[in-house]
Amino acid sequence: MTMINAYTPGQGNLSQDDEALVQRRAKLLGPAYRLFYETPVHLVRGAGVWLYDTAGNAYLDCYNNVASVGHCHPHVTAATARQSMLFASHTRYLHDTVLDYAERLLATFPADLSHVMFTCTGSEANDLALRIAFAHTGGTGLIVTENAYHGVTFATSAMSPSLGSGVNLGPHIRTIPAPDSHFTTHVQAAITDLQRHGIRPAALIVDTIFSSDGVYADPPGFLTPAAAAIRAAGGLFIADEVQPGFARTGSHFWGFQRHDLIPDLVSLGKPMGNGYPVAGLVMRPEVIEAFGSKARYFNTFGGNAVASATAMAVLDVIATEGLQANAQSTGTYFRDALLALAKTCEILGPLRAAGLFLGQDIVTGGQPDGPKAVRIVNGLRGKRILISATGPQGHTLKIRPPLVFSRANVDRFMEGLDGVLQSI
Repeated sequence: MTMINAYTPGQGNLSQDDEALVQRRAKLLGPAYRLFYETPVHLVRGAGVWLYDTAGNAYLDCYNNVASVGHCHPHVTAATARQSMLFASHTRYLHDTVLDYAERLLATFPADLSHVMFTCTGSEANDLALRIAFAHTGGTGLIVTENAYHGVTFATSAMSPSLGSGVNLGPHIRTIPAPDSHFTTHVQAAITDLQRHGIRPAALIVDTIFSSDGVYADPPGFLTPAAAAIRAAGGLFIADEVQPGFARTGSHFWGFQRHDLIPDLVSLGKPMGNGYPVAGLVMRPEVIEAFGSKARYFNTFGGNAVASATAMAVLDVIATEGLQANAQSTGTYFRDALLALAKTCEILGPLRAAGLFLGQDIVTGGQPDGPKAVRIVNGLRGKRILISATGPQGHTLKIRPPLVFSRANVDRFMEGLDGVLQSI
């Protein structure tokens, strides 16, 4: 979760009104919040792939997978409104909506993954995954990648190195490098180190597109032996699908499917409700037995009727508008456009992509250049194109637009990127 030159009050080219808004925000929300970009964007409306500021200027959103099927999609917002006027209570009462959604959601998974529990956020889903993993394995040791992000709860922040040095990792956490040809070897070394310190391994958890590590999708299958290694040590394999899930990678509905692998637990989040706070955890039924026999689980808003109706509408849109196929075709077009530009621009280094999730390295002399990536991100913001940067050195452009992104939108992005690259 790289912050792009978090704004400092008094810097940038803000209007007097927006500068006052920044000061008001700092006074009311405190010091822990951050703003994107050297000059923050004051947004008031969204539609499809576009966001609009107070002056009515349109910004091309190439970053927000939260609004997975497009900002304020009318089918989704209508489903939310309709259910909220009818019934909005939680899962401790019987109602059909959550069960209808659970059946439809689980139908997108392999048959071995047949239980689902609902939360409000991906952080909560990962937190719940940890509780279940600890109960099932009797262990507490966790293995994550070196720049992973898995949430902001007390437990999940302790296994999210990308939050920075101000957030301590737990003593039960071991980090491994981003995927390379030695990924399984790194996993095994982490397992051995946990055991040497008397810590029983509980789980290997990975974001299956490794978005905070710089986006790593290939080669398909590299996760399979790593999952086998953690299982051989008595632990579980947890697939964090908060960012790659819901058709994002194009070729498959879930990121783990690119590896011909069935996880033990799968966490879901951001795109599930297109902006409405609904998330979940899908699992093998045997994994929940120890936890479920001893502990009750309850979430006031997780899985309530409004959340379920909203999430069902998102699946409707993905299916009826062919958004998985669009992620594949438009993503390929996007990838090819970046590769073509890289032939004439040495700043563009390696590109890693799957569907509409692209990680474009920025380099100088072939070496990672984080500061230059920041300049590009802020330059694009100046052209009203919104992206971010990621990776441990912050040198990877993180491009992750809504699934309704079109080839015309790609052309608009490429025009803006070309202009920014020429300027630097």
